[in-house]
Amino acid sequence: MIGVFDSGIGGLTIVKELVRKLPDYSFVYFGDTARTPYGTKSPETIIAYAIQDAEFLLEHGAKIIVVACHSASSVATEALRKRFPHVPIFEVVTPSVNKALSVTKRKIIGVIGTRATISSGVYQRRVAAIDPTVKVYGNACPLLVPLVEEGWLKKPETRSIVKKCLIPLKMRGIDTLVLGCTHYPVLKPIIQAKAGRRVTLVDPAEEVAEEVAGFLKKHQELDQTLKREGELKIYVSDLTEAFERVARLFMGRKVPLLKADCEIEHIIKA
Repeated sequence: MIGVFDSGIGGLTIVKELVRKLPDYSFVYFGDTARTPYGTKSPETIIAYAIQDAEFLLEHGAKIIVVACHSASSVATEALRKRFPHVPIFEVVTPSVNKALSVTKRKIIGVIGTRATISSGVYQRRVAAIDPTVKVYGNACPLLVPLVEEGWLKKPETRSIVKKCLIPLKMRGIDTLVLGCTHYPVLKPIIQAKAGRRVTLVDPAEEVAEEVAGFLKKHQELDQTLKREGELKIYVSDLTEAFERVARLFMGRKVPLLKADCEIEHIIKA
């Protein structure tokens, strides 16, 4: 199975794209809803949680892990690869950087995300390592996640807050914008409208799905061991009606959520 984890339900936007790209494959998802959000926590805590999340997925049959959480991708990827050296681990930052570099024309890229993602400076470092002439500006937008989870997609308040989030980046003259949080693709029409037609949006969900699909084509020995039953199991560490509603919003259809079994209980209490 292909395993995906996130700090909450937002990672289902990435699962949706993976399922679209690889419809015959089986997936297992873990959303750490009991400890969400990760974006406000320290790097040490995020790393500890990410390792526990990956262990849960591996125990449930995952042979590949996708880190859907931008905060965890930003600070925990190296620790995960060190802890699980024989497991292919994908994160959302690298494919987003590659895409942004391929589409920017003026070499001015913007990134919106959680405080943890933006403060980590991961996008600036990754871009500079490839092309130091490209400028990258980030802006933390912590208010967008609760707005999405409350279903305020058509509220004027949401449009107003998106506009305010983008003003500092537009003033920098960005021509490319990375949606650095799993919740943001749901707001893509609003973000595009407020960013302007001349700004190209980079959706990490689309980019990581392409990367995983390309990897499997090149590694047939692993690809042949993966289940192809079109199965999707979604586990959460805390289950509420609100999470079920948000999951339906992100997937575009009703999906059953499973309360994570006893294997994760000790993790939540740790």
